[in-house]
Amino acid sequence: MNTREPDGLLYENLANHIAGLIDRGGFRSGDRLPSLRKTCVQHGDSTATAMQAYVTLENRGLIEARPKSGFFVRSRWSDTAPEPCLTAPCCKVRTIKSRSLIGQVFEAAGRSDIIPLGAACPSAEVLPAEKLSRMLRAVDRQNARRAIMYDPPPGCEPLRRQIAKRSMEGGENLQPDEIITTVGCMEALNLSLRAVAAPGDIIAIESPTYFGVIESIRELGMRVVEIPMHPRDGMDLEALELALGRHKIAACFCTPSFNNPLGSCMPDKNRQRLVAMLAKRQIPLIEDDIYGDLHHGIVRPRTAKSYDREGLVMLCSSFTKTLAPGFRVGWVAPGRFFDRVLNLKFTNTVATATLPQLAIAEFLQNGGYDRYLRGVRVFYGEQIQRFSEAIAHSFPTKTTISRPTGGFVLWVGLPKGCDALALHEAALARNISITPGPLFSATPAYRNFIRITCAHPWSREIERAIVVLGELAKQQLG
Repeated sequence: MNTREPDGLLYENLANHIAGLIDRGGFRSGDRLPSLRKTCVQHGDSTATAMQAYVTLENRGLIEARPKSGFFVRSRWSDTAPEPCLTAPCCKVRTIKSRSLIGQVFEAAGRSDIIPLGAACPSAEVLPAEKLSRMLRAVDRQNARRAIMYDPPPGCEPLRRQIAKRSMEGGENLQPDEIITTVGCMEALNLSLRAVAAPGDIIAIESPTYFGVIESIRELGMRVVEIPMHPRDGMDLEALELALGRHKIAACFCTPSFNNPLGSCMPDKNRQRLVAMLAKRQIPLIEDDIYGDLHHGIVRPRTAKSYDREGLVMLCSSFTKTLAPGFRVGWVAPGRFFDRVLNLKFTNTVATATLPQLAIAEFLQNGGYDRYLRGVRVFYGEQIQRFSEAIAHSFPTKTTISRPTGGFVLWVGLPKGCDALALHEAALARNISITPGPLFSATPAYRNFIRITCAHPWSREIERAIVVLGELAKQQLG
């Protein structure tokens, strides 16, 4: 029987009651709340009242809905470290110098004795390895002759058809003949850069941004101007506008959905403004959407490409972060630059491997890709929360932690006095890999930042590694 005070709406009283339990520790981060049916029985409320109470708590940021799983208590960010501040603006054009540290990061990722918190690579434990392997063998038997032959650009037609079909989720309406398959997303980005810019040209990039893109720009003899980032909303468009007014920019590179390493997600209105801003000047936008399918919420973010009306947005992605890193299957929808990218693809790698393309096409059509994604999104969301809480508990005070709503990486800011490069070396000596912040900029920035990958299932070894990293950071502070 309902014995609560009658002042206020019933659902608000119920929401306040549950919020009080959360505040007092009755429900902790990650706990599953009672089902709506059970809540109704316990409090004598209707299903509609219980549902509205849960929606109210969700709007307050106290709980979250997980597909087919129920409602769960969200991580109490107020109990963890604060988030990073907006990165400092920098409109100076930079020529990128060679950086050998990247080789160390990837070398560590391949060692079995290393606790892998460095490279942004999904764990084999959460990938659909067995199902993909069965499909690979089945496709090979059914298409034995085709599978060992070239699949010349634009690439595997069944796969391009599946990608086009799925493009509606990002707000686009791509056709198969608008897509070119590539050897991973890195080739898609590299081909896009070569299609629209030449050595000496200036590329506007996010800061911080994925170091592989910086290396591609360096290898192509191009220069960069770095645009500061808001930790949640992505690229600072006011700073971009300023840079566009000062420099002759050949192209802009951006990851609107879950920037690596910040995990920021650009609001729709900003995406629309970004596309319009560049279209006004006829500047191509190279959009990296590799993490778009790994959002932690219910709805997939729209791509910037979905606002493109002039063919200036070159949408790049791959299945590296979702299905199979080793298959090296990516794709690009290069808009008006299709013919140029098609020719570059042929001269770059001739073709993408046929058999992996066919296997992924089969998985997308008949392998339960959406069902798999729903599960792995929940997993990564939980991992982000668990790692964040452990870092906040073990690292020095004044540590900052990003708040990603997609993907599986964290951007961690250490107090001034900590050196990410020294921490990287000390951690490797303890068989722990991390990625130091200076890799994510062409400037001498982010010396006290590191990126932590949360893709591997939580374990005692990972828990100990976080504690060790915190101790090493504290030692630097004396």
